[in-house]
Amino acid sequence: MRAVSTLKPEEYFVQEEPFYQPLDDEIEVFEAAYRQQLPLLLKGPTGCGKTRFMEYMAWRLGRPLITVSCHDDLTASDLVGRYVITGGETAWVDGPLTRAVRAGGICYLDEVVEARKDTTVVIHPLADDRRVLPMEKHGELLEADPRFCLTLSYNPGYQSVLKDLKPSTRQRFVALDFDYPPPELEARIVAAESGVDAETADKLVRLAAMTRNLKDNGLDEGASTRLLVHTAKLIAAGVAPRNACRSAVGRALTDDPEMLAAVEELTGSLF
Repeated sequence: MRAVSTLKPEEYFVQEEPFYQPLDDEIEVFEAAYRQQLPLLLKGPTGCGKTRFMEYMAWRLGRPLITVSCHDDLTASDLVGRYVITGGETAWVDGPLTRAVRAGGICYLDEVVEARKDTTVVIHPLADDRRVLPMEKHGELLEADPRFCLTLSYNPGYQSVLKDLKPSTRQRFVALDFDYPPPELEARIVAAESGVDAETADKLVRLAAMTRNLKDNGLDEGASTRLLVHTAKLIAAGVAPRNACRSAVGRALTDDPEMLAAVEELTGSLF
């Protein structure tokens, strides 16, 4: 029986500096937590820059970043690893969390509340002073590399009794709050990411603010910074602004005809 490692460091290192504009002291706090071997929890709405922040910090710290997009069917074995049959023999294959623990990487569990409750329990020994990963199926208690960092993210706007982090989990983490950037900064981000002119970026940010005012009044969420960048890229590629907004903002936010018409009207007031 043998163990198989699937970590190829060159695939996980962020090679070029990602564009990231800080909103507050999140870089300073993350670096201090990393030096003290403390896990982190990023809280904020969809598309506000949490994942980009993680890419930037991985680049800044020079550590491999292993991202796991959590979902309802994510099991503990998906994170830790499992035995598989390969080449006619049984082999243990590390999961993404185990690979990060061994290599001293950053493991980023995105939208962790989407994972099954029994899955999140696996991270508890890694998120306190023990910094160990029990691998019961493999018969190993794996000590984390000193450079290992565990980071979770979730959207508090979607939390409910059934989908929220237990206090026993939350209180293991240093928390950072994220939100959409102030209008001037958001416009600079949209322009820098897409190549559109400042005026177009400003109009898109104004449109986003209007849709965010419709949250809980027909829309679950307003347009995220990510959606604005998508829209701006379509415009930069030659798509008419109103058509780009229809496809990348309106239709991305809702299927309701009345809300689509409302977003169309807002778009028409700007473009």
